[in-house]
Amino acid sequence: MKQKGMDFKHKEVININNGKKLGYVQDVCADLGTGTITSIIVPGNNKFMGIFSGENEIVIQWQDIKCIGEDVILVDI
Repeated sequence: MKQKGMDFKHKEVININNGKKLGYVQDVCADLGTGTITSIIVPGNNKFMGIFSGENEIVIQWQDIKCIGEDVILVDI
């Protein structure tokens, strides 16, 4: 799974355990020493009009990403 950080933006994230749509990738975290992506961040459900997100974010670790498609990312959380 070789991807650039910007390739993840605006992809929908779906949990394969229950089929729930978690939202769209908001940001990625990377190890600056190795240049590898360590996790992706999806806004939580309790944000109001795209603001006040911060503490409701869902951080999904790289090892929990099971498949990256053209439009969606499947995760196992």
